[in-house]
Amino acid sequence: MAFVSFLIPCFVIVTDIAFSCQNTDDFVGASSPGDIVIGGLFAVHSEMLHPEEHPIKPVIQNCAGFEIQIFLQTLAMIHAIETINNSTLLSGVTLGYEIYDTCAEVTKAMGSALRFLAKFNSSKDVVEFKCNYSDYVPRIKAVTGASYSEVSMAVSRLLALQLIPQVSPASSAEILSDKIRFPSFFRTIPSDFHQTRAMAHLICESGWNWIGVIATDDDNGRFALESFGVQAMANNVCIAFKEMLPAYLSDNSFHTKVDHAIEKIVKETRVNVIVVFMRQFHVLKLFKKAVERNVKKIWIASDNWSAAVKISTIPNIRQLGTIVGFGFKSGDISTFQDFLRNLPEKPTDNNKFLHEYIMLLSVCAHLEYHDFQTCISNQSQDVLLQNVENKHQIWRDDFLNANIEPGFIHSTILAVYAIAHAIKGQCKDRNCKDPSAFTPWELLEELKKVTVIDNGKEIKFDSNGDISTSYNVLLWKEIDGHMEITTMAEYDPEKGGFIFEDEEKKKEFLDLKKVLSTCSQHCRPGQMKKVTESPHTCCYECVYCPENHYSNQTDMDYCYRCNNKTYWAPINSTTCYRKTIHFLAWTDWFAIFLLFLSAFGVVLVLLISVIFTKNLNTPVVKASGGLTVCYIILFSHFLIFLSTVFFIDEPTEFKCKTRQALFGISFALCISCILIKSLKILLAFSFDPKLQNFLKCMYKPIPTVVTCTGIQVIICTFWLIFRTPFVKQNFSIPRAIIVECNEGSIVAFGIMLGYIAALAFICFIFAFKGRKLPENYNEAKFITFGMLIYFIAWIVFIPVYATTFGKYLPAVEIIVVLISNYGILCCTFLPKCYIIIYKQETNTKSAFLKMIYTYSSKSAGSVAVSQISLDSKSSSSRATISDSCKAEKNSVNGNCHSQVPGQRLIKGEVLSKNTARTMARKRLSSI
Repeated sequence: MAFVSFLIPCFVIVTDIAFSCQNTDDFVGASSPGDIVIGGLFAVHSEMLHPEEHPIKPVIQNCAGFEIQIFLQTLAMIHAIETINNSTLLSGVTLGYEIYDTCAEVTKAMGSALRFLAKFNSSKDVVEFKCNYSDYVPRIKAVTGASYSEVSMAVSRLLALQLIPQVSPASSAEILSDKIRFPSFFRTIPSDFHQTRAMAHLICESGWNWIGVIATDDDNGRFALESFGVQAMANNVCIAFKEMLPAYLSDNSFHTKVDHAIEKIVKETRVNVIVVFMRQFHVLKLFKKAVERNVKKIWIASDNWSAAVKISTIPNIRQLGTIVGFGFKSGDISTFQDFLRNLPEKPTDNNKFLHEYIMLLSVCAHLEYHDFQTCISNQSQDVLLQNVENKHQIWRDDFLNANIEPGFIHSTILAVYAIAHAIKGQCKDRNCKDPSAFTPWELLEELKKVTVIDNGKEIKFDSNGDISTSYNVLLWKEIDGHMEITTMAEYDPEKGGFIFEDEEKKKEFLDLKKVLSTCSQHCRPGQMKKVTESPHTCCYECVYCPENHYSNQTDMDYCYRCNNKTYWAPINSTTCYRKTIHFLAWTDWFAIFLLFLSAFGVVLVLLISVIFTKNLNTPVVKASGGLTVCYIILFSHFLIFLSTVFFIDEPTEFKCKTRQALFGISFALCISCILIKSLKILLAFSFDPKLQNFLKCMYKPIPTVVTCTGIQVIICTFWLIFRTPFVKQNFSIPRAIIVECNEGSIVAFGIMLGYIAALAFICFIFAFKGRKLPENYNEAKFITFGMLIYFIAWIVFIPVYATTFGKYLPAVEIIVVLISNYGILCCTFLPKCYIIIYKQETNTKSAFLKMIYTYSSKSAGSVAVSQISLDSKSSSSRATISDSCKAEKNSVNGNCHSQVPGQRLIKGEVLSKNTARTMARKRLSSI
């Protein structure tokens, strides 16, 4: 390289004007006569030299930077025309060509285009201005080129004046598909729209979303960048930075901009993928600088340089990392390769490009491969030596073949053949040896419907003038110490997917994912993106999905919400879980315990029934109201215990309707019967005549029981008809569904319980009145205690029931039912059972009479003492005696005795005894 650096300036010391433009014919790079002439525009040189003198004059300058790849495209055009001329495609008609070097400059290309527009056979190359060019015959019938989209845009606008067809093998800018602005433009490659979409798909499938883009600051670069930006956004890919390099190497700021771009790449450590939309000579300068800075990234190449051999041979190119590119799919170019082998035998008189190449071979022949290529690229037309003794001695057969870019060569040949087929269509009924046989605009119409057979496949232009072909996904691999450009996959623009030849190629593609190029870490399933203050959507934080939300993919923008009624999800969940159905099941330990208590209650009811049945004629049983009343009360207790079964297991419509009604009616029946008992006992032992009369009116056993129970039946019937209980699913618990009974109407439920409470309260009042009755008959005391248990249980139940939820809510009511039922049952029957079993001596008629006699004696004595106390306070002893006699006459056989005060106590005792006997008989018969 040091020698090359020394050698190049040596050739710059002499200025030769062999290639200078002295007249218009000198402007042509390669030409050949023919009946129909086709123009060609190719950037054989990468830059046009600019004069240093001032003022600047309008002189077309020479160019520098010989581009082997573009030179090969001019040869491909020549080869295609010669092949057509030697075939029967255009029988009797020969094609000629005029190929011009644009030097990658729009200005020089416009000069060439003006010559295309010049009138045929005009010695002065005059372009006539006309309002109607329908009959105008220019020098050429069609144009192949140009190499770059920016040049094609300018030339196409000029050629559109006469509607001269332009078929480009390399200009891919998406805007050129616009037939309103570029009506005569065609191309044999796909639009950049497909290329940028393919790039975005590659980036997306590789898991990258934070990339950089470098493009040339020209129409092609800007349009490519714009198209890629749209495709990147559609695939959730963010562009971290965009660097635009000057379009011309002669720009004084070029090297500064390259250094700035490299600094940006180095600074952005999270950006490991760089997309490059640049011309080959731009990429060459950029990569040389990147090698110096030891930059290692994944580079995604556009079709301009993806197959550029001169870039792949840069020393230490492997240090740059991985290069993946998109190139046009190629056909069979074996005939062109044969053409290159015979190239040394070709004359150079009408091909200045070939002549220049041969001189370059002579100048750079002593150099190694890469230095040789660098030497060729760096020479200018002004400094090339003229005298070459033997061109065959320095010819390198392998050099041109090694630099072939198959995609561009194939598209160039295809462009020539498309024009030839269109000419064939125009020459069917015309003598095409006459240049005025048809005009360019007629050829344009023919070109729109032309079909070319390429490798057995029909190819035609679409409505946009494009040909839809596949892309080759190229991978630069180091093989045996040399960088080789291999085909990794094929991209189908129509399906938008990658096609792999074998598993090895697919593995190479998947290995790209090992490199990370993201602004943020990937959010795992169970997480979602939370946008940060960055303007880019790719920069985010990963946060856990909240409860009842989930995400099942990576990098999700939001978490999906579970169906809260039937599903749930914990924090950081990747799926929703079905809620478990909860109810108080038979297998639940608490349900088993409650069922055991209910079953024990049923057994207790049965035992009491057996005990009472066996002791049917005993005073205790009789004092309890008789067997019928006891059976009814016990049966109601049995039903109450039974109703608890309907509170357990999965609720059904039947259970929900049955359980409350059965409990309410049974409890009302039980309390009604106990109320009758309380009335009967109070009636039997009451000494107050007014109270006795009231109790006698109230004491109607059967009507009272039927009425009290019937009211409850009516309440429950209305409840079940108008607001019936139903099965309800309660979703208030996050991870479970509680299947429960909805009571239908809390008001009806409250009325039912309130009615039972009212009966219990009345029963409690009557029982409380008789709390001091004889011990063996003192049911009132136990009934009072039983009612108190009932009230306490249900008062506690109300707040507990209102604040409890979940599957154990029915258990709360079961507990209250059992407590109140056990309380009343035990207080009503257990004391009597105790007497029957353990105190049988007191369960006799004589014992009962004695007890009642004792109670009656106390009651009568109490009445007598009260009377005597009143008599002693009388102001008239006679009146007192007389009243006392009257009272004694009513009390003791109608006899009256006048006694001294000292004897009144003795008589009072006699009175009490007689009264007690009478009362005992009455109480016993009443009971």
